[in-house]
Amino acid sequence: HVQLVESGGGSVQAGVSLRLSCSASGLPSSRYCVGWYRQFPGKEREAVAAIDSRGQLTYAESVKGRFTVSEDSAKSTLYLQMENLQPEDTAMYYCATDPLASYVGTGGHCYWSRTGTLYWGQGTQVTVS
Repeated sequence: HVQLVESGGGSVQAGVSLRLSCSASGLPSSRYCVGWYRQFPGKEREAVAAIDSRGQLTYAESVKGRFTVSEDSAKSTLYLQMENLQPEDTAMYYCATDPLASYVGTGGHCYWSRTGTLYWGQGTQVTVS
């Protein structure tokens, strides 16, 4: 049973950094892909960054150079380090995975399978003023 729990959001001033965490359980240990997404009010979720079990990374153009995705396999936790936050980064941030997905794609996406189930965490709010 896959479970994702995000944490680390908050209200910050522009220019500061935040690190979001995604605690993951139930993922295959040898192959996985986990993505970070964000959702602006009234908009659809958009991909931010993703990491797979090979350590491959991908980022959306809008966050390249400011956001870094990483993982601590021993803790089954993934991170999104966000630098120089701006008001336009204000959003709800989610992590997501499909147990059948194994590889990152481009633009911050994982290659989701056609037959698997996409699991989401509950999200963590980031507000930048």
